[in-house]
Amino acid sequence: MDAAVTKIPTTSRTRTVTWEDPLPTAAEGRKMAGADYLRAIADGTFPPPPIAALLGFELGEVGQGWAAFEFEPGEHHYNPIGVVHGGLAGLIADSAMGCAVHSTLPAGAGYTTLEFKVNLVRPITMETGRVRVVGEVVHRGKRVATAEARVQDADGRILAHATTTCLIVGVDA
Repeated sequence: MDAAVTKIPTTSRTRTVTWEDPLPTAAEGRKMAGADYLRAIADGTFPPPPIAALLGFELGEVGQGWAAFEFEPGEHHYNPIGVVHGGLAGLIADSAMGCAVHSTLPAGAGYTTLEFKVNLVRPITMETGRVRVVGEVVHRGKRVATAEARVQDADGRILAHATTTCLIVGVDA
């Protein structure tokens, strides 16, 4: 294991991220039913949260009990083995599942993720193209909700799938 390691020439890249203060939007969102708040983000009435700007994903559609996100994989998502880090699929699946649950909530209620599990079944690379992540509520009780998500390429192939359990907090949800 004493083989010489050759330094590989690289070219530096820069990525600039701009976002808006999320706290005023979150405060306004608490006054709205969950689906209405999420639609205001999806249609651009409210700015996206900073995490979406940082990682380059967007909330595209919201319905009662479901939410869909999309992202374009880029080299800035890569891990040391040359593919998109699996945590990105997990993070966006968590967002889609959480927003699916949030879309069922009345004004003043919220949720928090108690746990989630993700299965990564295909690598995601820049060649994968646009990725769509759809989260759907499986069960919505008074205090606990479960949801699932599918991470798919443009041809509908599953890249990952996930499940979550969320705790509903706030008003009598």
